[in-house]
Amino acid sequence: QVQLVESGGGSVQSGGSLRLSCATSGVRYSAYCLGWFRQAPGKEREGVAAIETDGHSMYSESVKGRFTISKDSAKNTLYLQMNSLKPEDTAVYYCAADYIGGGHCYNPLGGGHFGHWGQGTQVTVSS
Repeated sequence: QVQLVESGGGSVQSGGSLRLSCATSGVRYSAYCLGWFRQAPGKEREGVAAIETDGHSMYSESVKGRFTISKDSAKNTLYLQMNSLKPEDTAVYYCAADYIGGGHCYNPLGGGHFGHWGQGTQVTVSS
């Protein structure tokens, strides 16, 4: 059974940093596409970053150069390092997993193929 649990959210001032963690169980990192998504009040869910089985990462234009996705298979943990945070980064952040076997992430920032989601962690950035 796949389970995902996010942590590390909180409140920070503009320009600050946070690192989100996603503890996983039942996820074989060599066979899953992993991603981070966010949803702000009144807005649609947005793909933030995703990482392939080989470590190749992808980012939305809004976070490219500021956020870094990484994973540690030995610790069964997915990370999102967020630097230079802006008020518009305020949202609930979710980690997600998509079983891809030996393939590649499919539309990783779209979210539609991810079958497993965490409960979310709130990130609030004040100006």
